Amino acid sequence: MQDKGIEIEIVDYLNSITIEELKLILMKLNKKAQDIVRTQEDYYKKELKGKNFTNEEWIQILIENPKLIQRPIVVGKYKAVIAQPPEVIDDVVLK
Repeated sequence: MQDKGIEIEIVDYLNSITIEELKLILMKLNKKAQDIVRTQEDYYKKELKGKNFTNEEWIQILIENPKLIQRPIVVGKYKAVIAQPPEVIDDVVLK
């Protein structure tokens, strides 16, 4: 991104993210909380797999266990993407 002259802000949500921040990211991703869960994490496999939660409950689970959030997420002014593969970042910064 820096090579293209585009400034980016890195949000370290593994250390701290608020419910409001997560809801804004979800809105920009156009996804529900369950859609961004890392299902390969041990905690998910042992404690959450196969259980049904509301979107609000998933948000609370992700706030309490940010390691479960897919990453990296690149957030632009109006849109966000899960940057896997990295080329999808252009969808955020070039629009």
